[in-house]
Amino acid sequence: MRLSAFSVVDEYPPGPYGTPERARDVLHLAEAADAAGLSTLWIAEHHFQPGGVCPAPPVLLAACGERTRRLRLGVLVSVLPFHRPVELAEQYALLDRLLGGRLNLGVGSGYIPLEFQGFGVDPATKRERFDAALATLLAALAGEEVRAADGAAPVRLNVRPVQQPHPPVWVAVQRREAIAHVARTGRSIALVPYATVADLDELAAEVREYRAALPAGVPGEVAAAVHLYAGDRPEVARAALQRYLDSRLRTQSTFYAQKVARDPHHADAEALERSGFALFGPADDVAQRLRAYARIGIDEVLGIFDFGGLPPEAVRASVTALGAAFAQP
Repeated sequence: MRLSAFSVVDEYPPGPYGTPERARDVLHLAEAADAAGLSTLWIAEHHFQPGGVCPAPPVLLAACGERTRRLRLGVLVSVLPFHRPVELAEQYALLDRLLGGRLNLGVGSGYIPLEFQGFGVDPATKRERFDAALATLLAALAGEEVRAADGAAPVRLNVRPVQQPHPPVWVAVQRREAIAHVARTGRSIALVPYATVADLDELAAEVREYRAALPAGVPGEVAAAVHLYAGDRPEVARAALQRYLDSRLRTQSTFYAQKVARDPHHADAEALERSGFALFGPADDVAQRLRAYARIGIDEVLGIFDFGGLPPEAVRASVTALGAAFAQP
């Protein structure tokens, strides 16, 4: 099992415009993850609200690429219904070339109502838009002729990614009924269990459903996001996690809000920690508890290290300590 970092790039305290310091924090996180031996740094795409202040992941990932040498860099996710897929293909093809073939590509259909409203996209159409955009995006990256819009002339990209036919792809899945559908396509999946399932047993059941639906011989992967803190002040991490959870409810994060509506105790940071989806404490202890994810078939833990205004120096120290502890047999 691999250990990676995943930044939602949330901002606390929330501001109206997204502070430049928050983007710089992510650059320092990339440097720390690279030095600590983590597999990948993933960043989220969000718009119009402080629950995520990275609206243009290729820009921030390119800057991270200049500060790292080994670390893979990924978007989780590019929200396909909000974009023209040919333009996305051009941006991510160029980014993969700048990164020397270190790009991971996560895709999703979106889940925050404000973002759909801001782009004028009907959420009822998001699945159809996602499927069509993904097909065009992957075809373009593979060098096939595609059309940027209905009635447009067919085109081929004039810049191709280093990784052929395209960078590795993960699909973010938050509806359990979608897991088997994605598995049948042979694509890897990324899960956010704190927002969707009750405990590790339910997560393990989702992993089994995914593996059972994969085509024969296809080694699809499962990644899962987990809040992590390695250090001697777990109470600070718990307070930051509570701020983070509160912010997800304020931004109407659809699947998490539905989970809390079904069982309000899931809005509590300590309850989330008890569920195993937030691991706080000494690095050796956190690393040992992470092994439970390997036992249920998770291929990559997406460690959310920077959340709820946790001090940047604590974030970097946590990454460094846990990277060292996780590397021990």
